[in-house]
Amino acid sequence: MTVTHRVLHPKPIASLGDYVAHLAGGTGLQRARSSDPWTLIKTLEESGLRGRGGAGFPTGRKWRTVRENLSASFPSTVVVNGAEGEPGTFKDRTILRRNPYHVLEGALIAAHAVSASQVVVALKRSFAPEVARVRSAIEEIATAGWADGVVMIVFEGPDEYLFGEETALLETLDGRLPFPRISPPFRRGVTEVVETAADLHSGSGLSAHVEMAGPDSESDAPPALVDNVETLANVPRIIERGAPWFRTEGTDQSPGTIVCTITGCVETPSVGEILLGTTLRQAIHEIGGGPLAGHDILAVLPGVSSAIIPADQLDTPLTYEDMAAIGSGLGSAGYYVLDTSIDPVAAIAGVARFLAIESCGQCSPCKQDGLALSELLARLAGSDATERDVATITKKASTVADGARCSIGTQQQVVVNSLLQRFGSHVDDHVTGAAAPVDPLLVAELIDIRGDTAQIDERHATKQPDWTYEPTWRGETPVERFTDHRAADTLDT
Repeated sequence: MTVTHRVLHPKPIASLGDYVAHLAGGTGLQRARSSDPWTLIKTLEESGLRGRGGAGFPTGRKWRTVRENLSASFPSTVVVNGAEGEPGTFKDRTILRRNPYHVLEGALIAAHAVSASQVVVALKRSFAPEVARVRSAIEEIATAGWADGVVMIVFEGPDEYLFGEETALLETLDGRLPFPRISPPFRRGVTEVVETAADLHSGSGLSAHVEMAGPDSESDAPPALVDNVETLANVPRIIERGAPWFRTEGTDQSPGTIVCTITGCVETPSVGEILLGTTLRQAIHEIGGGPLAGHDILAVLPGVSSAIIPADQLDTPLTYEDMAAIGSGLGSAGYYVLDTSIDPVAAIAGVARFLAIESCGQCSPCKQDGLALSELLARLAGSDATERDVATITKKASTVADGARCSIGTQQQVVVNSLLQRFGSHVDDHVTGAAAPVDPLLVAELIDIRGDTAQIDERHATKQPDWTYEPTWRGETPVERFTDHRAADTLDT
């Protein structure tokens, strides 16, 4: 068995007292506050911890960059990114439900490392159980005196997929819509420094605020440190026990563990923590109970961010380097298993629709080519496409990421190309009529996993490309429709 419990405890931790009594809670924070911030950063760098939100950026390097770009006048902010929206992923909400204390302790350690006066836990307002759990945990921590001058708050944001993108999340914290910025978080954080009429109302869809943090900047804007829930859950024990301890599990290049979500055509959809280096096949069996009885696995969708993984690659180790080597990615470790009863064309058509709907429209190729890909792939799944349509799909996939300021366009490109390259025979069968027509698979955010059932957001099937749920689409993109960047509440209609 490769299932472990470093950050995902088998049973919920009921209180801060239980966390202290049974898991030595607070020890990492005490050690951190008796250490120099640069020493903490060096420890994280030596541990090899990488961001568990999807991109896998080295955590220590991120902390160092924020520290090097501090403002002389304004404190920085630590943002806990709990805006989990990757289809097929439910790890962060499971972690918060079972033990929010080590996540908040990790955030307080981060605040010490980057001289932050505030910790913001960003959750979707639809995450009611997690919002309540985190708020209660913050009250306990404040009462116990752990915060030590750091303000800790919960921010409830919209349900849009882009709310989880770092810069779009910061835009939302600033009171605008989740439209990604060009500037990275370490160059432009949360605190308002300038504000003009143009900032408050911009019909162009461009980032409203462009004041940059950093030693080479004339501005005194503070940076923000944005880290994922699972990432921060690892921090207290790394600081308490040291970098060598963290490296005792996992691989040399991908040390530690990863919390995986296994759903789709499996016996027991579930969330579990495994050692990095465990194969995808093992994860499917040990966490998800294996494929449905009497069925064989055809492929695996790693969310909507990486190439589809065919069955002959199931023995690939779940590490950053091994998944990249097969042309896919570790991502947020959410894996939707497709068996031979599911048409891969229908699955990728569903992914293309999700990404096209969730694109904000700041980058025209991303939205327009994305919508075209969604329509063409739906036509292909329905066996109503021609070879010319397939050629158009190929062309649109090559341009959809042009000028992209976030990853959605690239995701479209990678996922669609993986269908064409890895399941070309299925594509051909739909063109020739050898394959039966099918509807696109509904690809959407997980709402919950209860018992043996994974519940997805079926409402997404009626979501329009302007992010509304109106009966008909006006033909506008989100940035065209919602020109007032402070009207964040208008999204939940």
